[in-house]
Amino acid sequence: MSTEQASASPMPNGVTDPNYKPAPGRLGNLTVPQQHALDKLKKELQDGGIFVAERHDDAALLRFLRARKFDVVKAKEMLVACEQWRKEFGVEDIMTNFDFKEKAEVDKYYPQYYHKTDKDGRPIYIERLGLLDIKALYAITSQERQLKRLVYEYEKFLTERLPACSKSVGHPVETSCTILDLSNVSLSNFYRVKDYVMAAASIGQDRYPETMGKFYIINAPWAFSTVWTFIKPWLDEATVAKIDILGSGYKDKLLLQIPAENLPKEFGGTCQCGGGCSLSDAGPWNPTA
Repeated sequence: MSTEQASASPMPNGVTDPNYKPAPGRLGNLTVPQQHALDKLKKELQDGGIFVAERHDDAALLRFLRARKFDVVKAKEMLVACEQWRKEFGVEDIMTNFDFKEKAEVDKYYPQYYHKTDKDGRPIYIERLGLLDIKALYAITSQERQLKRLVYEYEKFLTERLPACSKSVGHPVETSCTILDLSNVSLSNFYRVKDYVMAAASIGQDRYPETMGKFYIINAPWAFSTVWTFIKPWLDEATVAKIDILGSGYKDKLLLQIPAENLPKEFGGTCQCGGGCSLSDAGPWNPTA
C-alpha cells in the first residue's frame, strides 16, 4: 500500500507520461492548504475584476503562489503589480506589433536564443555575454528594443514553447534550462550593460516567476566573483539555489543535463544547425527547423 499522501488537486490534463510525478506545489501535488490558497487567490482575482481566464489558469496562479510561498496576500500583490506592468509596458501591443528586424545583426554581437531541450524536456535558453560588443550592438538596436524583445520571447516561451515541450514529453514543462556563457567577458563591458542585465533579471523574477529550472553560468572568469556579489542581492534565495557557476571545465556538467545532440558544438555537444544554432530556433515548438 502506498504511503504517499493523495494530492488535494487532480493531475493536470494532457499527461501521457506514466512516470510523471509532479513536484510539490504543482497541479497533482498540492496539499489541502495549498489548494485552498489557489481557490482563494482565484476567487479574489475574479471578484476584483482582475482575473484573465486565458492567462490566469491554475498552473499560472500557482507560479505566483510558489514565488510567495503560498502567501495569498503577497501572491496577489505580485500578480496585480504584474498586470499593471503589462499595461504600462504595452505587452499586448508588443505581441501584436513588435518586429525585431535586427535579430540576425544583433546575433553577431549578443547572441540570445532558444535551442532544443534538456533531458527533462525543458527549452534551453542560451546567452553569450562574452561576444557582447556594446558599441556595435547599440548602433543597430537600443536597450528599450532589447527589453521589448526579451518580453516578446518570455510571452512566446509561455504560450508556444512550454506547451510544445509539454506535449512532446507527455507532462507539464514549466521552466527553462539556461546557459549563460561569460567567455571573454570584461568587467568594463559588463558594467556598461549592467542596467539592461538588471532590468532583464527584474522582469524575469517579478513578472515571469518560477520559470527558471536550471541555470548554468559557464566560462566564469576569476573576476566574476566581484560581479556575482553585485548581482546576488537582486535575486531571491530560490533563484540563487538553481544557479551553477562553472569555469571552463563545464562540459561534463552540461552533458549530464543536456543530450549531446541538443547541445551546440561550441559548448561540447554535437549539434550543428544549418545557418548556426543561434538563429535556427530548433525545438518541439518549431518542428520544421
